Amino acid sequence: MREPVPSDEFSVQTVFPGANNNSNVVPMSDIKSASEIFDISGQVALVTGASSGLGWRFARLLAGHGAKVVVAARRTDRLKSLCEDIEAAGGKAHAVALDVGDRTKITSAFDAAEEEFGTVTILVNNAGMAIQKSALDMSDEDWRGVLDVNLDGVWYVAQEAARRMTAAESGGSIINIASILGLRVTRSLSAYAVSKAAVIQLTKALAVELARQRIRVNAIAPGYVLTEINQDFFASPQAEKFIREIPQRRIADPHELDGILLLLASSAGSFMTGSVVTVDGGHSLEV
Repeated sequence: MREPVPSDEFSVQTVFPGANNNSNVVPMSDIKSASEIFDISGQVALVTGASSGLGWRFARLLAGHGAKVVVAARRTDRLKSLCEDIEAAGGKAHAVALDVGDRTKITSAFDAAEEEFGTVTILVNNAGMAIQKSALDMSDEDWRGVLDVNLDGVWYVAQEAARRMTAAESGGSIINIASILGLRVTRSLSAYAVSKAAVIQLTKALAVELARQRIRVNAIAPGYVLTEINQDFFASPQAEKFIREIPQRRIADPHELDGILLLLASSAGSFMTGSVVTVDGGHSLEV
C-alpha cells in the first residue's frame, strides 16, 4: 500500500492549538509576538540536576519566562541560593532533594512539587554524570554508576512525570538532555556515550507512546558547552585540539541553549515530539 504523502492534495479536519480554526488561512491577527509564543506563564517546571551548570541556567530561564520552577538535585545547599536568585528577579521557585536513581525520592519530589505549585507540566531531565576511563580500565561500578544516573534516572523521572500529567489530563513537555556523544563517539567515554544514545532512543519511544496524552517528548543534544565544571580545561592549551574539531572553532556559551529549551518547553514547539535537536557548532557533522 502506498504511504500517504503530506501535501495539499487532500484536506483533513484539523484543529490547531491557539489558532483560528474557522479558516485554512491564518489571518495576520493570529501571528503572535515572540514573547507570546515563548511565554510559559502558569506552567510548572521541574529541573533535575539544578544545583549547577546547565540545570542552574535552565531553571532561571524557565522562571524568567513565567514558569513556576521546582529545582531538584542531591546537593540541596546550592538550591537555596538558586531559589533566592529566581525570587529576587520576580519568579517563583521551590527546592526539593532528589536522587534520580531512587524511586521513593522521585515520588516525594513530585509530591512536594504538586503541593507547592500543582502538576508538573514541563520536565527538564538534566541530571547526568560522566566517568572518563578507557574501556579496559572501566569497572562494573563505573559502568553501572553512569547508566544509573544518565539512563535509568531519566527513565524513572520521565515515567513519574508522564503518569502524573496523564492523571491530571494536563498534557506537558518532557525535555531530555542528551549529548552529541549519543550520535557519535570519542575515546574514554564509552559508558557516557552509550547512556546518551539510549536517552535519544528513549525520547523517541516515549514520544510515540505519549502523544495521545498530549505529552511531547524531545531531546537536546549539546556539544561542548562552557560550564563551571569545564571552564579551567577549556582555558588551557590542551583544549585546542578539541576546539579544532568543531567547524565553528569554538565551544558554546550556555545562553546558546536558551532558545532551544524555550522552543521545546513552550507552545512554539507544539508540533514537535520525538525530535533530537543538536546544538554543537557542527561538531556532529561528517566532514
